[in-house]
Amino acid sequence: MFLDFFLLLRQHHLPVTLPEYLTLLEALRSDVAEPTIDDFYFLSKTTLVKHEQHLDLFDRVFGLFVTGRESVGAEGLPDIPPEWLRDAMQRSLSDEEKAALEAAGGLNALWERFRKLLQEQDERHEGGSKWIGTGGTSPFGAAGYAPEGFKTDKGAPGKGSGRALKVWEDRAYKNYADDIELNTRNLKMALRRLRILTREGADNELDIDGTIDRTSRNAGMLDIQMQPSRQNRVKVLMLFDVGGSMDEHIELCNQLFSAARYQFKHLEFLYFHNCVYETLWKDNTRRKDRIPTWEVLHKYNKEYKVIFVGDASMSPYEITAPKGSVEHYNEEAGLVWLNRFREQYPHLVWLNPMIPAYWSYTQSIDIVRKWSGNRMFPLTLNGLTGAMRSLKNPKVTFDV
Repeated sequence: MFLDFFLLLRQHHLPVTLPEYLTLLEALRSDVAEPTIDDFYFLSKTTLVKHEQHLDLFDRVFGLFVTGRESVGAEGLPDIPPEWLRDAMQRSLSDEEKAALEAAGGLNALWERFRKLLQEQDERHEGGSKWIGTGGTSPFGAAGYAPEGFKTDKGAPGKGSGRALKVWEDRAYKNYADDIELNTRNLKMALRRLRILTREGADNELDIDGTIDRTSRNAGMLDIQMQPSRQNRVKVLMLFDVGGSMDEHIELCNQLFSAARYQFKHLEFLYFHNCVYETLWKDNTRRKDRIPTWEVLHKYNKEYKVIFVGDASMSPYEITAPKGSVEHYNEEAGLVWLNRFREQYPHLVWLNPMIPAYWSYTQSIDIVRKWSGNRMFPLTLNGLTGAMRSLKNPKVTFDV
């Protein structure tokens, strides 16, 4: 039974491994959970699911498994004794619902009637009081009016009395995907992919492997070895586009900035509008206190990973032409300054909060994408993950 469950998960491309399956079996043998559907669901999900984006798929496959793999015949029913359901149901029923259940002969009688009807019924039935169907008063089916019973159609719109004793496959999680927009819950995890851990400083951490090795070489006499703790030494320079069309992305950029401040010990940040020119600024409330871009290029060396954050949506002349800026008469084109950044920092990416499907319709975005060598990534979970990989390996690019 459980091997079929494991194979069904693998068939639907859930990354479930054999050691995890063996762990699940060991947990079942150890009686860490009660023999109920709900407890088996939570135990198997805890043991087998490693990432939240797989929760929805796991729920659907689990529902497929316990309902007989989409079979409606009696032979397709899972071999689940009624007592597996009784305790969980009794806890969730009101006194009125318990009385209605007892009036029907109890859960055992209801279960046996359900099995017999499945064996006898050979066609769809709508309305009525006996067969399994829809819109009737039978205790079995969907969208009916019986005060007690089983709901058999997970896709039914729920127009009945809503009193089914068990709603199979009532998924509690909505789908997760790689293209969802970021939030504080998953943003920090994506940024962690850029960590470069090194051991520097005083020996303040126990070296377990070294201690075991030296103790073994010392005829069993304990020889404790220490080592410096691992520190994230990556250096990041973030340049944020502010104002104009970026106003609608303020909340997302705030979350990105907060997560970056939490994740990177060596983080520097500056602001620009639309495109980089001869000056940048550190404080938007004191925007007149500008920092020469040449000073930035000389202050931060090539060890820094540079992350531009902006929608790159502007007039093409703001990038390609001198005096093209909407704020001042810039003597050199924005593309000249962008090229200087590209020459100074080999590890550079551009994060764009705009949906990638719209990129090809904006000429300025296309210019910036080509300038970055297709290292412009969307501000989504998948996009930020790709950007962090690209900062480690510039050959990693993003194609729309």
